[in-house]
Amino acid sequence: MTKKRVVIAGMGFGGLRAAKALAGNDVEMIMVDRNNYHLFQPLLYQVATAGLEEEAIAYPLRSLTRHWRGASFLLAEISSIDLVEKNVITDAGAVPYDYLIVAAGSRTNYFGMESVAAHAFDLKRLDQAEDLRNHILLMFEQASREPDKQRRSALLTFVIVGGGPTGVEFAGALRELIVYVLSQDIPTVSAAESRIILVEASDSLLTAMPEDLRQYAHSKLRTMGVEVLLDNRVVGATAESVELYGGAVIASHTLFWSAGVAAAELAASLNDVERGAGGRVMVLPDLSINGHPEVFVVGDMACCFQQGMPLPMMAPVAGQQGDYVARVILAREQGKTLPPFHYFDKGSMATIGRSSAVATAAGFKFRGYIAWLAWLLLHLYYLIGFRNRIVVMMNWTYAYWFQERQVRIITAKKRRAVSV
Repeated sequence: MTKKRVVIAGMGFGGLRAAKALAGNDVEMIMVDRNNYHLFQPLLYQVATAGLEEEAIAYPLRSLTRHWRGASFLLAEISSIDLVEKNVITDAGAVPYDYLIVAAGSRTNYFGMESVAAHAFDLKRLDQAEDLRNHILLMFEQASREPDKQRRSALLTFVIVGGGPTGVEFAGALRELIVYVLSQDIPTVSAAESRIILVEASDSLLTAMPEDLRQYAHSKLRTMGVEVLLDNRVVGATAESVELYGGAVIASHTLFWSAGVAAAELAASLNDVERGAGGRVMVLPDLSINGHPEVFVVGDMACCFQQGMPLPMMAPVAGQQGDYVARVILAREQGKTLPPFHYFDKGSMATIGRSSAVATAAGFKFRGYIAWLAWLLLHLYYLIGFRNRIVVMMNWTYAYWFQERQVRIITAKKRRAVSV
C-alpha cells in the first residue's frame, strides 16, 4: 500500500510541531520552507539588541529530517497552492500532496500606511534583526561625531510602536543596551541623551495581562527611562521623523513596528476560501478548510474561533494546532475521528529587563525576579538544539553578571532592501 504524502508548507512553530508528531509514522512527509532553518522568533529582539548571535536562535531543518523516517526537506519558495490539483507550487516545481498543512505564518501589518512600511523596522526574519542591530549601533557611532544638537538628538531617539510583549521586551532590552553598554563604549554619548519612546494605541501595555501586571510593566519601563505614550498611534514616517495622530512629530531616525500582524501572503493564493480579519483563513473545527478536508491551516494564518473570539496569533496556539492536525491525519488513516480542536491557554509572559518580568499561568500571577526566571527557563526549554540552549544560557549568564553584550558587530552600513 502506497503511503500517503503529507506536505507541510512552512516550518515555524506550527509546522515544526506537526512534523514532530508525524515523524516515524506510516506516512511520507515533505517539509517545504524558504529557509533551511527553524527560527525561534520570540528571541529575535535579543539579536537586534546585541544580546545573542543569529545562529543561537536558528536550527537547521535537515538536522531534524535525517533522524526522521519517511521525512524529507525541500528548500523552496512557495508561490501558490492549487487546491483542485492538490499541488503546492514552488520555485523548485510542483509538489503534489494527499494531505497539506499550511503553516506559513504571518507578515507585519502596517494598516495601509505606506510611509511607515517604507521606513519602519520589524522583526520577522533573521536578516531583519541583523539590520536593526546594525542600525542601532550606527546611530550611536554617527551621534558621537555629530556637532548639531538637534540632529544628534534625533539620531539617539528610538520610537517603538506596539505595547504588546515584543514592544515591551524590545524597549527594555534596548534601554539596558544603551545604559550598560553603548554609553560605556562611547563616552562622548551619555545614556541621558538617548530617548526610547513606546507608543501604544490602547490605554495600557500588555492588554492580555491582568491589570496589576500591566501597571507593573508600565511602571518598570518608566523607571528604566522609557517614555510610554498611551492612547496614541503613529500615522506616518520619514527617514528622520515619526508622525503621531493629531499632528505631533518626533524627530527620530529609528522606528520599530510591532503593532500588528496579518496572514502571510500565501493565504491570498487559496481561492474560494473565506477569510477573516488580517487575511486569516477561516477554518472548520478540525482546522481544515471548507470543501477541502485534506487541507489544514494552522498558526497565524488560521482564523479559529473559541468562545466566540478568534484565537490570538501566538506561538503556543500554532504549536498546539500543529500537533492536533498531525493527530487528525493519523487518526483518519486509521478510520478514526478526533473531537474539534481546543486551545489550552497555559498563560503568557513578557520580560521587561534584568530580573524583571510579568507572567500568568494556571490562574496565578507572577512578577519581578520569579517571573523573569520562569521566562528564562521556558524559553531555554522551547529552543531547538542542545548547542543553542547552551549558547543562549551562557550569553544570558554573562550578560547578567557583567551587564555586557558581546554581539556588538556592525556587519553592514547600509540597510537591506525590504519587501512590503
